[in-house]
Amino acid sequence: MVRTVEIALPPVEAADPLLVREAAAEEAGMALVDVKGCRVLKRSVDARSKNPLMRMRVELSDEQPLDERVEPLVLPDSTGKPPVIIVGCGPAGLFAALTCIRQGRRPIILERGRDVRARRRDLAAINREHLVDPDSNYCFGEGGAGTYSDGKLYTRSDKRGDVEGVLRTLVSFGASAEIRIDAHPHIGTNKLPGIITAMREGIIGAGGEVRFGSRVTDLLVKDGRMVGVRTQVEEVLADSVILATGHSARDIFELLQDKGIRIEAKPFALGVRIEHPQSVIDRIRYHCDLRDPFLPPASYTAVQQVDGRGVYSFCMCPGGIIAPCATAPGEVVTNGWSPSKRNNPFANSGIVVETRVEGVGPLAGVAYQRVVEQAAWRAGGRTQAAPAQRMDDFIVGRNSADLPACSYQPGIIPVTLDDLLPPDIASRLRGGLKAFGEKMRGYRTNEAVLVAVESRTSSPVRIPRDPVSLRHPEVMGLYPCGEGAGYAGGIVSAAMDGMRVAMAACAA
Repeated sequence: MVRTVEIALPPVEAADPLLVREAAAEEAGMALVDVKGCRVLKRSVDARSKNPLMRMRVELSDEQPLDERVEPLVLPDSTGKPPVIIVGCGPAGLFAALTCIRQGRRPIILERGRDVRARRRDLAAINREHLVDPDSNYCFGEGGAGTYSDGKLYTRSDKRGDVEGVLRTLVSFGASAEIRIDAHPHIGTNKLPGIITAMREGIIGAGGEVRFGSRVTDLLVKDGRMVGVRTQVEEVLADSVILATGHSARDIFELLQDKGIRIEAKPFALGVRIEHPQSVIDRIRYHCDLRDPFLPPASYTAVQQVDGRGVYSFCMCPGGIIAPCATAPGEVVTNGWSPSKRNNPFANSGIVVETRVEGVGPLAGVAYQRVVEQAAWRAGGRTQAAPAQRMDDFIVGRNSADLPACSYQPGIIPVTLDDLLPPDIASRLRGGLKAFGEKMRGYRTNEAVLVAVESRTSSPVRIPRDPVSLRHPEVMGLYPCGEGAGYAGGIVSAAMDGMRVAMAACAA
């Protein structure tokens, strides 16, 4: 018989498999000697009381050991099968490719950027030399933005697809099995490149193709049907094209509009990235001066309505680093990431405000982003240095005479953020930060720094698609997908959307 129980243990006891086994057996009313198999199904931190606990769902068997292994993924050979073009090699594109192979189609992934190894040199050029390659950067390249943005796998989109299937696939390509257990799983930017490389090798080994340096410059449409795409070096022909380009592929949005293929403006959010010492967040969340070493670095979520709009935390990175995520020269954009151990001394998070862009046409949001990002670039000295202000100085309207240490490698420059941010964003951001400081004692502090701007929270454009066939309503064979099309918001939701769209494309 297999039984499932819920237990709660102090962190040090939760780290000991034998103590977990004993506690679960006692909760199940089983003698320890009768427990033949024990495995943890879910694990989360409960920090509501003074002494945090680890809550676990544990499965016990009195008949046999419980297998925790994930079998290697075996893919059929797609060589010679009808092709499907996938534009973009982020999570949506990679999982779409794996699904195509399983469905008897041969994926051809076209990625404008470089592979993960070569991409590191482009990231180093941004950090050290302030040089932005518009085809290979933190947003573009193998693995997409998620490869160098922490690898957080938490999603609220479980009703849209198979979350467990996505996690199991990642484990089969080298991710830690812990991601299937933790309530808020993450892989870490240091581990993701190896996993992405293994996925690419699996796709190629099964007959698929991955072509780097292949930025799509045109969609080939004949009589309302896709017949292929053109890159800067070649034409690639297929009757099914999955657009999985990510939220920053502005040239694709402009291409669609120029060709008369319908796109729509979509709400997004804009603000800053805030960075605290990790010890401050640990003290707030765990009610202690020194974090228990058996507890993970603390994270937080925050949301507040201010003058009719939401102000909220976004992509919180415990033990993380703020990264320069511009996709073109002449702009400054920030995001955050963490290594797998989350052992850096700072915690950062986007703090953003819902936007209401007033403009004509579906690209009004793109234009709005550009204006703010270019203003940040000018304020930062026309380099990748980012404009910044201490938190309490911003709240009370005081200039920052100096700035605290910060993880943002290109450097930060003191500015008055009210001179940079749109007034409706700045005022609501100020109100939201005040409210967060009231809810989380110690959060409001001049030890924290606001780094501008956080502007790529999601795509400002939606590419419409039929809710049943998932293809564009005007072009047969064109399948908008993932974050760039406005249907996902993170690695797991993008992966699930890639799987759904690929199933639809292969069935058409």
